[in-house]
Amino acid sequence: MRIVFFGSGSFGLPTLATLATEHDVLAVISQPDRPAGRRRVLTPTPIAAHALDHNLKILRPENVNSASSIESAHAMEADAWVIIAYGQKLSPALLGDRFAINLHASLLPRWRGAAPIHHAVLAGDCETGVSVITLAERMDAGDVLGAVPLRIDPMDTTGDLHERLAALGPAVVQNVLKQYQANTLSTSPQDEQAVTLAPKISRSMARLDLSVDAMSARNMINGCSPWPGVTVWIEGHRLRLLQGGESLDAAVPGRVTESGVLGCQSGAVQLMSVQPEGGKPMSFETWARGRRFNWPAICLSDAP
Repeated sequence: MRIVFFGSGSFGLPTLATLATEHDVLAVISQPDRPAGRRRVLTPTPIAAHALDHNLKILRPENVNSASSIESAHAMEADAWVIIAYGQKLSPALLGDRFAINLHASLLPRWRGAAPIHHAVLAGDCETGVSVITLAERMDAGDVLGAVPLRIDPMDTTGDLHERLAALGPAVVQNVLKQYQANTLSTSPQDEQAVTLAPKISRSMARLDLSVDAMSARNMINGCSPWPGVTVWIEGHRLRLLQGGESLDAAVPGRVTESGVLGCQSGAVQLMSVQPEGGKPMSFETWARGRRFNWPAICLSDAP
């Protein structure tokens, strides 16, 4: 099939790689290069970088819905458009009567919005998945064309789940395209009564509340890893928490043992992976080794 691929984030990389191998990808449309890093160097999106590395035609319009962008996209006469984490809403004028599908990182209608993976972990969901949908006027409200479920492990961080879900994309998108070619594609409308929303995550949300139960604290740590990241202060040392697990040991609320057992209002969380300020990720026990604290040490969610 002749495909135009719209994408920016790394979530679409496995699917783009597969489509480029098995179909004719006429063009990749991505967001323009943006400043990144401390030096604010103009940097291509992960999708644009992949396209450049693999000699795929790349377009990076500032406004994909401009008249010139619409003309360029329509002129390619593709059989299908595949959209994954592109970052701009495609207007009705751009879409026209094209067959366009979107890969979304949840089992819709649960977690419509910009941050479905974060919200699934933050909520303590046991299952998520990916959905292929048609494009609709409202965000992520299109009919479902295909879906694949995935169990969430209690130790999964948002970063872990992002990679596992991205790996499901190629097969489900390929299956939908094959059904479209064979004229056997069926659609299922979403249940509007079951909709939950997944708005963007902000840094201000990544705050560990030690007055909650251990499961909620663990979900906050894992749901905000790797970004925006939960930070605590232990005896005045700033520490980023990268992964938490369940602990069968007890600990005093607001205090953490040398082995990384952090007490909550009820239960305790095992701090697995952490990152000290200016340092690299490591196990909590590695970080704690040799520190002459009065263990169990005081853990604060705000700067002392």
